[in-house]
Amino acid sequence: MKTTPRIITVANQKGGVGKTTTAINLATALAAIGERVLIIDLDPQGNASTGLGIDRKDRSVSSYDVLTGELEIEQAAMETAVPGLWLIPSTLDLLGIEMEIASAPDRVLKLRNALRAASQRSAAYSYVLIDCPPSLNLLTLNSMAAADSVLVPLQCEFFALEGLSQLLETVDQVRRSINSDLTIQGIVLTMFDGRNNLANQVVEDVRAHMGEKVYDTVIPRNVRISEAPSYGKPAILYDLKCSGSQAYLQLASEVIRRERKLRAA
Repeated sequence: MKTTPRIITVANQKGGVGKTTTAINLATALAAIGERVLIIDLDPQGNASTGLGIDRKDRSVSSYDVLTGELEIEQAAMETAVPGLWLIPSTLDLLGIEMEIASAPDRVLKLRNALRAASQRSAAYSYVLIDCPPSLNLLTLNSMAAADSVLVPLQCEFFALEGLSQLLETVDQVRRSINSDLTIQGIVLTMFDGRNNLANQVVEDVRAHMGEKVYDTVIPRNVRISEAPSYGKPAILYDLKCSGSQAYLQLASEVIRRERKLRAA
């Protein structure tokens, strides 16, 4: 029997919050515990692709080809160095995608249609994670239209709640107009430094405002996480024992627990 993958978009319109780092390390952690995972890199910068060791010159196919209908999901997906983890990479072609598909009546549904068609053909993946650009554009709308839920990485800094309210408003708009089933999967606090009083205050404030939507796991500020992309590896492969890698493994367990709870409800 074919099973539909759980589709999670990793989104925050603010850059530098650990969005791509969260996407690739969560995907790696899920693969490490036996899930079959696909990452779709929808960010023209292509950082998720680089962080998984896929050089720009090796990206002969990309998410652009999926959105324009040139390739199916299976044709665009490539294996990574992580067993059980596949990637549809990004190229700079994505910068022109809005003009390319702007006149199409299904322009915000391109990715959803492609994923649904793929799941009808096979049950290749149990999870699909979509890494969005740090902006609210047609690419982000495509990811939210396709997703079951949104995972929000939130940096432990002063303006965190302000940016979060904007993103939640966008999710509400998408729910009303495009994807009525879209939910907030969870909010993950990133780049936490326990020595910083402000960071501790942000954690308290976000938990007070968002309650159970905030994951118990907090991702620490960690130099090994920062180094890993320059080696083309997720932090979990680069240094499994560092505090950042261990936190992402804990986060993966939390994600799975939440998903099981949702399915049982």
